[in-house]
Amino acid sequence: MEILKKFKSRKLWVAVIGVLMGVAMIFGVDPNVAETVSGAVVAVVSVVAYIITEGKIDAAAVGDAAQKVQDAVDAVTGQED
Repeated sequence: MEILKKFKSRKLWVAVIGVLMGVAMIFGVDPNVAETVSGAVVAVVSVVAYIITEGKIDAAAVGDAAQKVQDAVDAVTGQED
């Protein structure tokens, strides 16, 4: 699954956008359009990456908190794993 991790890389997507914009320029796309599109894509990718990362961090924190609550309940009731 290492290859899937590479597809999550922001560096990869910025490189892909760079290549696509270069190809678009070769085919005569207006530079202003190419600049606007690449800027918008980079902004969206950054926001999505941030949201996903924060979601994973929050999920891990909730899991840790739930385990601590369960440990406390087990300690109070005298149950062990």
